[in-house]
Amino acid sequence: MRENSRPKGFVGRALSWLLPFLVISAAYLYAFPQPNIFYAVVVLLHALGGVAATILLVLFLLRSLQEASFVARAGWLLVAAGAVLGIILIKTGTSRPEWKWLYLHILISLVGVGLLIADNVGRRGWLSATAGMVLLRTAACLLVIAGASYGAHYVRQSWQTRSRIQNPAMAPDTMNAEGDGPEGAFFPSSAQVYGKQKIPSKFFMESDSCKRCHEDIYNQWFSSAHHFSSFNNQWYRKSIEYMQDTIGTKPSKWCGGCHDPAVLYSGLMDTPIKQIVHRDESQAGLGCMMCHSIADVKSTMGQGDFYLEYPKLHELAATKNPVARAFHDFLIRLNPEPHRRVFLKPFMKTQTAEFCSTCHKVHLDVPVNHYRWFRGFNEYDNWQASGVSGQGARSFYYPPKPQQCADCHMPAESSHDAGNINGMVHSHRFPGANTAVPTANEDVPQLKLTEGFLNSGALTVDIFAISPAQAQLKPGATAQADVNTTFAVGEEAETKIIPGAETTMGEVLPITAPLNRVQPALHRGDTVRVDVVVRTKKVGHFFPGGTVDAYDTWLELKGTDDKGQTIFWSGMVEDNGKGPVEKGAHFYRSLQVDAHGNPINKRNAWSTRAVVYVRLIPPGAADTVHYRVAIPESAGNKITLHARLCYRKFSWYGTHEAFAGQPDPSSPNLVTPDYDDRPTVFTASLSGVSAKQEKIPDVPIETVAENEVTLPVVAHNAPASVPQTIVKKEEWQRWNDYGIGLFLQGDLKAAAAAFQKVTEADPNNPDGWVNIGRVAVQEGDMERARTVLEKALALSPNLARANYFYARVLRADGNYEGAGSRLRTVLAQYPRDRVALNDLGRVLFLQRKYPEAVKVLQSIFAIDPEDLQAHYNLMLCYSGLGDEKRAKEHQSRYMRFKADESSQAITGPYRQQHPEDNNERQSIHEHVSVKLPAPTPNHVATAASAIRLEKTNQPSISTPGGSK
Repeated sequence: MRENSRPKGFVGRALSWLLPFLVISAAYLYAFPQPNIFYAVVVLLHALGGVAATILLVLFLLRSLQEASFVARAGWLLVAAGAVLGIILIKTGTSRPEWKWLYLHILISLVGVGLLIADNVGRRGWLSATAGMVLLRTAACLLVIAGASYGAHYVRQSWQTRSRIQNPAMAPDTMNAEGDGPEGAFFPSSAQVYGKQKIPSKFFMESDSCKRCHEDIYNQWFSSAHHFSSFNNQWYRKSIEYMQDTIGTKPSKWCGGCHDPAVLYSGLMDTPIKQIVHRDESQAGLGCMMCHSIADVKSTMGQGDFYLEYPKLHELAATKNPVARAFHDFLIRLNPEPHRRVFLKPFMKTQTAEFCSTCHKVHLDVPVNHYRWFRGFNEYDNWQASGVSGQGARSFYYPPKPQQCADCHMPAESSHDAGNINGMVHSHRFPGANTAVPTANEDVPQLKLTEGFLNSGALTVDIFAISPAQAQLKPGATAQADVNTTFAVGEEAETKIIPGAETTMGEVLPITAPLNRVQPALHRGDTVRVDVVVRTKKVGHFFPGGTVDAYDTWLELKGTDDKGQTIFWSGMVEDNGKGPVEKGAHFYRSLQVDAHGNPINKRNAWSTRAVVYVRLIPPGAADTVHYRVAIPESAGNKITLHARLCYRKFSWYGTHEAFAGQPDPSSPNLVTPDYDDRPTVFTASLSGVSAKQEKIPDVPIETVAENEVTLPVVAHNAPASVPQTIVKKEEWQRWNDYGIGLFLQGDLKAAAAAFQKVTEADPNNPDGWVNIGRVAVQEGDMERARTVLEKALALSPNLARANYFYARVLRADGNYEGAGSRLRTVLAQYPRDRVALNDLGRVLFLQRKYPEAVKVLQSIFAIDPEDLQAHYNLMLCYSGLGDEKRAKEHQSRYMRFKADESSQAITGPYRQQHPEDNNERQSIHEHVSVKLPAPTPNHVATAASAIRLEKTNQPSISTPGGSK
């Protein structure tokens, strides 16, 4: 071995210092990325040291390489190659597309250093006697390097597991225990800032600083609803102005936590927004920093339940000084990992739905509504409990693979922005259903994107069945949720379906279906019932979602004959399709009233005291809508029925109220936090509204899905058509959808008949048998349920939904061991199904296995700390254990979240005055046509003519809480 293998002279001494520094600094930079000055200095020194070492290596290799040993030569050459790659990376940066070169730089540099260390210790006499010893020594050094590298990689990745969203073991018993509490600067929002400090407004207003590296994402965001979440959105702006005028500025912080970061977190929201509405802070919306500076999400209880962090180096990132800005951007490109860790927490990718839940799930309570706890809108819980999430065991349908929020609302788009993955980024246009904002902004590309999203086949409409009309249905009982909610309750709670009075007597009337297959003849002078099925296919939450009290979403059915006569029209829109929707339409919404029975129609959720009805469609489910259609004697030889699922954000009234609404100045000022008796007039000035032009925008009506069938018409005395059904294996889902809609509205006998058709279409499909079992369990017919569920289990023994309903049968038998075993089979596949967990806890309670029951029930709070049934069951379990303290803790939560059943009395006078809404409230109901002009051979009915006829019989009125 040559003695002169170590570099000598100035070059040698310099390299002997630089190489250890580069190795140590590289280990620190790789293992401990941190967004601070010290780390940035080390990054810079590592780059400068690498440049210096590269120059020195060139000098050394030219003079001394031939004198070194084979191992040393290989080591120096690899280090030199790593140095060249390092110089290239200084130019290109180390963003994701350059990762392959970064890791190659690390790998060959480490191998080179390992060989140099092996050579160095060999010259000191360790394992240097033979060639075999040299190989052993070299392998040992490389193994030590590999072990250290693995340790550094483990440390680097460990932060991924530390940054997770986890629910607390117990929900607060009052809103005062949420966030910073009543004394907090941001309360009643649950949002908090580390150190309880305020954040300068400009932090949330400098999204353009992100544009330097993420231009495509910035441009996408600029048109998005997130950008227009604040007072640059007239609908939101008007609601907060009205809220502050009515109940003060502090309660409005409940909204500001998610909508107005530049205003709230700087302390500006203590000022009435009317005084500062045109300031830049009020027009900022949700910028990049709002979502990406969330450092921790405390729970999935929503309400802005997160911690914000003000990054230490933000001032440098957003500086206007071109030199400092270029220096910052250079450091970010050189080592973007600290930047990524600050602005892209692991939960943003791995727990997308939980992250989104923090603002897309809300509740109100005394500090906001001066009343009690009330669930507002809630996109998260129903997703979590459904088949779409892959966590619900009892769904009707499941997608090919589970989906999270970003799969639909942040689809991949082509981009070369920094941080792209294989040339793609997640879209920050956040496609959804907001057509109002791009309409007001005259943003055509964003409007087209939204319309395309709505028309993408997420729902279907099927004019499915027809039957002879019976006596008109009379109003009866309607199901109400146990939990206090303005939203619907889906698979996240045990379904309690009240059979309709009409379905509990007699036989199921025969139907003719599917109509596109059978095409029965309609008889002039007859009245028939037409059934239309609306199905959610690619929707991960209730349809519609969001603030469902504020939209127009309805199903339209229009019948026209071959003479051009309109013979039926439900869901007509006044003013030639630009006005309000007729009152008798089948709506999908939440209709709420205040303490005086006035409708909640000004986004005044804090005044909600009772819910008249909620009708939404869960994911992977259906709604069956009934129409009572009279066939006139003058009808032609064919009638075409056209069904259309329509959506308008916002409602006609809501848009007019937001832009031009004001209380009638001639009426008394009868308004409190509980009610607003003042009529609304649309005479306010449009000057300064938050829109492109100072006018009321014409928000488009979108056709989400539609269907059409044409049926022949015959004389009244023609032979009666025999009811006929056609069942095909490939169309089993149509019968299943029809049955699901009937089942969810409580028409249990008809639902069972529809599900029977599924079994006829494909006897080997367990879904038909399972769904008949669902119906039988609801009816209490456990023997029938046992029979059909055993057929399903014979086809698919581990099918979770079959095992779940079979457990219900066994529990009714008193076979608690058997029921518990079946439920454990369910939970082995779906451990986060809250209803199955509650049922298992209840079974254990009935067996007096209180400690086991407590353990199962407490696990539910990891999914939802506000679960009503879990608190009730735990109250019983702790009472059984004699632990009154814990029993009372859960009793207080149960009473907090449970519905105020007495509030339904408020809806009585409203329903008497609004028969159409009272009809819609009934689980099973029919819709009739608006009044149409008497058909004549040459007359074609239009919306305008229908309205004129209807209005001639109606006085013009102004009702409290309504409009003139």
